[in-house]
Amino acid sequence: MEVVSSTRTFGGEIQRVKHHSNACDCDMIFGIFLPPQAKTKSVPVLYWLSGLTCTDENFMIKAGAQRVAAELGIAIVCPDTSPRGTNFPGEHDDWDFGSSAGFYVNATQEPWSRNYRMYDYVTQELPGLVNQHFPVTGKCGISGHSMGGHGALVCYLRNPGQYASVSAFAPICHPSDCSWGQKALSNYLGEDRNDWVNYDAALLIGDAAEKLPLLIDQGTEDTWLTDQLKPGSLEQACIASHYPLQLRMQEGYDHGYYFVSTFIEEHLRHHARALLK
Repeated sequence: MEVVSSTRTFGGEIQRVKHHSNACDCDMIFGIFLPPQAKTKSVPVLYWLSGLTCTDENFMIKAGAQRVAAELGIAIVCPDTSPRGTNFPGEHDDWDFGSSAGFYVNATQEPWSRNYRMYDYVTQELPGLVNQHFPVTGKCGISGHSMGGHGALVCYLRNPGQYASVSAFAPICHPSDCSWGQKALSNYLGEDRNDWVNYDAALLIGDAAEKLPLLIDQGTEDTWLTDQLKPGSLEQACIASHYPLQLRMQEGYDHGYYFVSTFIEEHLRHHARALLK
């Protein structure tokens, strides 16, 4: 592992770390914020998954989360959103598929199956590296934005007991029923929609093996609210299965990081109630 950069902030430190990923069979970079408490003891971790077009840096630079994370004593880990350097034909042609758009799945279709295994990377390989090389307790939560909100929900729902807390900002709730999700899932997983179920929160949550309190914030002026994000589909599935969902429709907010930065403190405190027990 190689520390690409290190920046001091709020008494803690942001590191960008490069390593070879066995899951993705390429070099990957992730960001980690270590709060000041990590100098003397192990701290819990919040994993943040970013959205389409993003890298490991978007959240660290734009969300303004470090001040509250430093106060609470919580580390934040931000993986990249897709493998890098593979350069498959057409991989960089569209902003909503391929590079920066790994959708946190394990691809089964060629050529994507060779490297696009972000689900295994996020749920297995990355936590293993973080737990081995950094002063963390192993207790963790997960959150994310847009495509990353989809990833956070899916990773939590498919791994009961792994995460102590969960939340999301404007997640793609029902990817089987929107063009972003259909494009990604059909190319990564194939045309059989039965194979898509494991990556669709609205279809998974009715059979959730555990029911951690789920906090979701969604802007009412989000351009993609109706056609792509579909929080109502997740809400209906939660009502039907008596899942504890707090869906907050934030009046006047759009899809961007001004929205995320406005409510990130409340999400961090939501996670802290579980992570700092």
